[in-house]
Amino acid sequence: MGILRPQMNFLMRLSLGAEVDRLASDLIALCTRHNFVPWLAIGAIYRGWARSVSGNTEEGIPLIEQGISDYRATGTVLALPSLLARKAEALHLANRPSDALMAIREAEVLAERFEQTYFCAELYRLRGVFLTALGAEETEIEDSFCEAMRIAREQKSISLEKRTEATCAEYNRHKASGSRGRGFRLPLW
Repeated sequence: MGILRPQMNFLMRLSLGAEVDRLASDLIALCTRHNFVPWLAIGAIYRGWARSVSGNTEEGIPLIEQGISDYRATGTVLALPSLLARKAEALHLANRPSDALMAIREAEVLAERFEQTYFCAELYRLRGVFLTALGAEETEIEDSFCEAMRIAREQKSISLEKRTEATCAEYNRHKASGSRGRGFRLPLW
């Protein structure tokens, strides 16, 4: 099963990416027709994310960045932490973990500033993923995962708790194998 995991992850990403791309196209068409400007930007962000998870980060990341810029221009901030997390995932897939971590930090600052705690567990989980890719200290990585777990449990979010548990299990498998440092990439989902 371990040998098949990368191929299965790739196939799941392709399938997920194609479905999200289709839904993003529908959202963009609807928003264009009815002039829903903030949602039009969100559609562009998810189209870029879908392209990125399907392997085309060169096309996807600029779509995400333009979408975030357009979303900010509307003055809306409600979904910004989660949208920055999509950007961070795309940057991680493009093998740019430092940039991904910067996007997560910005998302954390905005979530705190505007008291949008609903997405914080996922932000901390992703922080741990990106710190792992950078070869950060174990304590810093584990602190991120612990905080993600604490928040998920506090919010009674079973899905975020399970997602964090799965990420932690993968991290612990990697750690137990004795390999350390850069180059290891935890799955995003």
